[in-house]
Amino acid sequence: MENKRRFFLRKHFSRLAVFAFLSLLCAFPLSSQASGRAVDDPNFPQGSTRGTMQMQGNVNPVQIPNVDINIRRPENGEEVAFSVQLLIMLTLLTLAPSLLILLTCFLRFSIVLDFIKRALSLQQVPPTSVLNGIAFFMTLFVMWPTFTNIYDNSFKPMRDGQIGVEAAFDAAQKPVRYFMYRQMADDTSYIKMFMNMRGLDKPNNLDDVPTYVLVPSYILHELTAAFKIGIYLYIPFIIIDMVVASILMSMGMMMLPPVQISMPFKLMLFVLVDGWGLLTQQLFYSVLR
Repeated sequence: MENKRRFFLRKHFSRLAVFAFLSLLCAFPLSSQASGRAVDDPNFPQGSTRGTMQMQGNVNPVQIPNVDINIRRPENGEEVAFSVQLLIMLTLLTLAPSLLILLTCFLRFSIVLDFIKRALSLQQVPPTSVLNGIAFFMTLFVMWPTFTNIYDNSFKPMRDGQIGVEAAFDAAQKPVRYFMYRQMADDTSYIKMFMNMRGLDKPNNLDDVPTYVLVPSYILHELTAAFKIGIYLYIPFIIIDMVVASILMSMGMMMLPPVQISMPFKLMLFVLVDGWGLLTQQLFYSVLR
């Protein structure tokens, strides 16, 4: 009993000491500095300070710029043409991501990389953003000579004032048209199809093919080429799936998904044959013939 009483006193003694200390602090008046700034108004409690709405002199206010836009009618045809050219340039900048995807080899690379991911039965690894990043830098590697040609013959002379916007546009589309036409040199069936749909004569060379015919023909050709490569990639992995499924059925393990067993074997096969290196090399050779 005596031990319980001692334990109770020790437990509550610290609380009583803290309470007494706080009571002594509240009993003493505030410091002289605070009392010197005290307000004489009886409505305020003792020791309060007077608030102010004045900003100190060493504080600089926020400077908000004034933006002024003047809209007026064009005075001559040159100003109208400049406005139209500016609108076309802004439209091209807006469509730049789509142009990069459709007018380069990015479409083929991204589709083939997605095919290999599905053939390996991978769901989350590697992520789609990583595959698109790989396809993007591979596209830069392949298209760098074309981009360099555009910069040297189109952008740089226009920046120096040697040529106008129309001449720069014509000089910029020539390397891109040549690249697209070179990819379809072995199969021009899509060009002929779109020329017949448009009612145009059979082209003899690249100059006879309009750009609005060349672009959709190139897109369909890239889709066809990417799907052909994807089918070739699927064949060895489908064989592995069929072998694993037949083994599981012969063992009576019909409730076990074959993908869970075949995926490690497909990954081992892909790694042992250096799949990423072979795939990248063959993609480059399919474009840079």
